[in-house]
Amino acid sequence: MLIKKIALLSGGDSEERDISIKSGLAVYQALKNLNYEVSLIDPKNSNLCSLVNFDAAFICLHGKNGEDGKVQSLLELLKVPFTGSASTASMLAMNKFYSKLIWNDRALKTPQFLILNKTNLDYKKIITKLGDPFIVKPSSSGSSFGINLVKNKDDLISAFTDAFKYDSIVIAEEFIVGREFTVSILGNKSLGVLEISSKNEFYDYNAKYVSNETVFSKPTDLNPTVLEEMETIALSAFTSIGCRGWGRVDFMMDKEFNLHLIEVNTVPGMTDHSLFPLAARHAGLSFEQTVHHIVDLIE
Repeated sequence: MLIKKIALLSGGDSEERDISIKSGLAVYQALKNLNYEVSLIDPKNSNLCSLVNFDAAFICLHGKNGEDGKVQSLLELLKVPFTGSASTASMLAMNKFYSKLIWNDRALKTPQFLILNKTNLDYKKIITKLGDPFIVKPSSSGSSFGINLVKNKDDLISAFTDAFKYDSIVIAEEFIVGREFTVSILGNKSLGVLEISSKNEFYDYNAKYVSNETVFSKPTDLNPTVLEEMETIALSAFTSIGCRGWGRVDFMMDKEFNLHLIEVNTVPGMTDHSLFPLAARHAGLSFEQTVHHIVDLIE
C-alpha cells in the first residue's frame, strides 16, 4: 500500500488526553522526518469526515473513543486504512471483562475476577473468592485511571465509586503479588520482555507517567525458557482477541513463577516515559524506524 498523506489522530476527549497529545507530537515529528505528508488532527475539535482526504490514519488516541474501537469503526466506514487493530479487536482488548472471558476460554491464565455492582458489594464474599487485598478497576479504561487496591470494607465502597466514574462495568480482581513484565509486539513478533519495577503498591498513573523512580529493564536473572514462554503467551493473548499490527501485553509473575495476563494495550504510549519505544530501542530500532514499521503494517 502506497502511503504518502497521513492523518495523525491524537488528543481526543478521554482521561488520557494529555498522554495522547504527548504521544502524537512525538510520532508527528518522526513522520515528518520520514518525509510523510502528515497533519495533526484532534478529534475533540475536528470533523473526522475530512479523513477521507488522507491515504491513512495513524492513531495515537489513548482510552475511550480512541482505543475502544469507536474511531476504528468510523475509519472502517470511511474506508480509510489505519494503524493497529481493527474495531472489534480494539473493543475486546479495551474491555477487560471480555478479554478475560476469551483468555479463560483459551486456557490463558489471568487473575480471578468478579463483576461488581451496587447490590453485591459484599466484602467478605469477595475476599473469599479473590483473597485479601484485591484490586477494583473499571472494565474499560487505561493508564490505571479508576484502579484501586482494596484492603477493607471502606476501601471497597470508595474504590467502586471511583471505578464507576470511568465505566458502568466494574471488576474486582485478584491482586497478584510478584513481579510485573510487559511484552511489546510489532508485526506479530515480540520486541522482547521488559520488567517494570515501581516503588508504588502497583503500577498506577503516577508510576507510569510522572515518577522518575519507576525502572524499566531487561530481566537478566530469568531463564531464557521463561522469557520465551512470556513472549509466546503474549502473542497468544494478542492474537486470541484478534489484534494486529502493534501493541503491548502486560503480565504479573507470582511468587511461584506463574504468569498472569493483565491486559492488552492496542495503542501503546509513545512518550518519553512509554514502554513500547523503549522495547523497540532494546530490539535495535530507533523511534523513527519503529514508527515507519507501524505505518508499513497498515492494512
